[in-house]
Amino acid sequence: MIANPPPWPNGARCAVAFSFDVDADSVVHAAHRAGARDLPQALAHMRYDPFVGTPRLADMFARAGVPLTAFVPGWVIETYPAAIETLLKAGAEIGHHGHFHEWPSKQTRDDELATLRRGSEAIERFCGAKPKGYRAPYYGLSRATFDLLIEEGFSYDSSLFADDVPILLDNGRGRLIELPVPASVDDYNQYVSARAFDYLMKISPPSQALAVFREEFDAFREFGGLFVPVWHPAVSGRPAQALAIRSLIEHMQAKGDVWFATLAQVADHVRALESAGTWSPRIENTPFHIRNILE
Repeated sequence: MIANPPPWPNGARCAVAFSFDVDADSVVHAAHRAGARDLPQALAHMRYDPFVGTPRLADMFARAGVPLTAFVPGWVIETYPAAIETLLKAGAEIGHHGHFHEWPSKQTRDDELATLRRGSEAIERFCGAKPKGYRAPYYGLSRATFDLLIEEGFSYDSSLFADDVPILLDNGRGRLIELPVPASVDDYNQYVSARAFDYLMKISPPSQALAVFREEFDAFREFGGLFVPVWHPAVSGRPAQALAIRSLIEHMQAKGDVWFATLAQVADHVRALESAGTWSPRIENTPFHIRNILE
């Protein structure tokens, strides 16, 4: 079913890399700018993230002994350092998620580069090292993003719904590991009903979302894939949703043959396999089309 599953450490059948996009209220400010001051409901909704959701999840994952990766905009690191400290104490990897949760696809190349460097500088100041990985805000990659990530020395990206296992992105001057995410496991698709954002999904019990997450994981495990959930502390950090994640972790741990890792650890493993010649990932040349198909 998966044509080319990589060998995972210690004979594991699959790899699981939990990831959270720690956006806080950057999305409100980025979307509304000065008008954000007139949206206290939206601001409070998203500030649940650094004050409640992120500390709760960091503690829960630490207690379970499961690593996680947090993609954090630079502004959020600067504004809510205590929340990021709870992640670091839990052993989390901090990945790049823009500086102010800007759409890369709406920026010029120079502006995107400036944003990329500004976010990296914030992470390096707070964490003591540059980020290894990147997830585009809104998944909004531009045609320049992969080139910029390669030029800036990133090891991996995790923004594409491109495969069930890691692949390589090659622009002819360098390579970037892509750690794809499943299209069905973003928690916004399952939970979010917020008038403040004009985003009204049907409210369903977390058990329904858990069934989706569990069945996705079971399929990845059966076929040897890489399972990368994408969740948000302002959504999945709330009590019932957090309990659903805990149940999912327990389900995974009961299997006994799952490699839990940060995304950086997965990227390092892929590079080691490729260097040793023991596994070769699929290579995508970027840009995906050199010329317009429809003129």
